[in-house]
Amino acid sequence: MTRRRKQNIKLALVCAILGAIVLMTIFAPWLAPYDPLEVNMELRLLDPCRAHPLGTDDVGRDLLARLLCGGRVSLLIGLCSAALSALVGIPLGLLAGYRRGAWEFCLMRLADVFQSFPSIVLVLCLVSLVGPFALNLVLVLGLLGWTGIARLVYGNTLSVREKEYVLAARALGGRTGRILRSNVLPNVIAPVWCALPLRAGRAILSESSLSFLGVGIRTPQASWGNLIQYAASLPVLTGRPWVWVPPGLCIILTVLCLQGIGDGLRDALDPRYGGHRGK
Repeated sequence: MTRRRKQNIKLALVCAILGAIVLMTIFAPWLAPYDPLEVNMELRLLDPCRAHPLGTDDVGRDLLARLLCGGRVSLLIGLCSAALSALVGIPLGLLAGYRRGAWEFCLMRLADVFQSFPSIVLVLCLVSLVGPFALNLVLVLGLLGWTGIARLVYGNTLSVREKEYVLAARALGGRTGRILRSNVLPNVIAPVWCALPLRAGRAILSESSLSFLGVGIRTPQASWGNLIQYAASLPVLTGRPWVWVPPGLCIILTVLCLQGIGDGLRDALDPRYGGHRGK
């Protein structure tokens, strides 16, 4: 079996696993027909059974319903914040790499300032200020994550701007916006597609960490992070693993799948990493 075929099989596998997780969160009302926010003290602390496969929590909410609906929240935060980082980082990286001069100095020094702060401390402070809501988490994680995307685009733009086709377009009087859109961007965007799944995975981990610490998504709204928060209680940690193991496994599987997709895209788009080698 060639190396390329093995890479294709691996990429198809991780895409299938991630697709299954996404579909489960989308069809959550049919897979777990319970309201994830409904409190029923008569059903509190049930062990797994046919009616409630993952049991119930301390106020009688179905844990499977909360796991699936919480996955929807965590995935949306991860994917949307990665998209926002790209929307901010790509144009800034293009401008810094193509215009150089003052644009390069100001934008790259701004990126240095953002990267000089411990990220978890900065995120904690900002989320505490704006409030622990899903939209606020997307904005905070997305706007703080633009630096990696911008530096990636900036480095590739520095190389592409000296290519013959860009110099020819400039000599023919092409406007900067048109040159960036038609000649530069298509030739620097490939590494961004590889970085976006990794960025989404880091955002999911950040959201889970914040929710576990109590400053992210808060109960009664569910997310994978605040479901794991139950593990902070020793009786739950040792006696009720079905409460916190499933969301932990979902986080691990999702992040690993996103990393696998990023690696697969890198191998497919950049032959230097072995995507087009033989055996």
